[in-house]
Amino acid sequence: MNKAQLVEAIADKMGGRQQAADAVDHVLDAIVRAVVAGERVSVTGFGSFEKVDRPARYARNPQTGERVRVKKTAVPRFRAGQGFKDLVSGSKKLPRGGEVAVKKAPKGSLTGGVSATVKKAAAKKTAAKKTAAAAKKTTAKKTTAAAKKTTAKKAPTKKTTAAAKKTTAKSTAAKKTAAKKAPAKKATAKKAPAKKTAARKTTAKKTTNARS
Repeated sequence: MNKAQLVEAIADKMGGRQQAADAVDHVLDAIVRAVVAGERVSVTGFGSFEKVDRPARYARNPQTGERVRVKKTAVPRFRAGQGFKDLVSGSKKLPRGGEVAVKKAPKGSLTGGVSATVKKAAAKKTAAKKTAAAAKKTTAKKTTAAAKKTTAKKAPTKKTTAAAKKTTAKSTAAKKTAAKKAPAKKATAKKAPAKKTAARKTTAKKTTNARS
């Protein structure tokens, strides 16, 4: 059976020859692309396709018998599943009628690709959030450092202002002290005439006593 015959065999089940041809092409394309990428394509009950690396080795030319060095290469490999082997060996009989010979995939297994895609998308979003958070932290640190430097530069001005305030306070206190001391001197000056008057009275008394 070739590809055209395969398409004809499933045309009735796919709703037409064109739909069957597209289905076969897409299935084969998906398998080839996955194997080339190094992935293993496994179909339950049918088999698995995978890429196998072969190291460099020596082989013999079957025509001449000459020993030839074969370079390292990679080849595709198909391994038949146990269900497929049992059907070929005859230990199991093919189902009759329109039943499918290959067992259907277990429930939930067909959603593996979707869940994997969702997980990858979630991982990308998480990585993007972490990167944004790290960028915000870096920006905040830089801003804080710049603010500290600016504050440090402004500090001398505050000290100078404080010193000026202290000097002004001292000057004001000195003026107040001087103002308080000034009245005391005036009071002393006013009291001086009182002493002179007392001296005059004493002299007058002495003169009167002398005359008498």
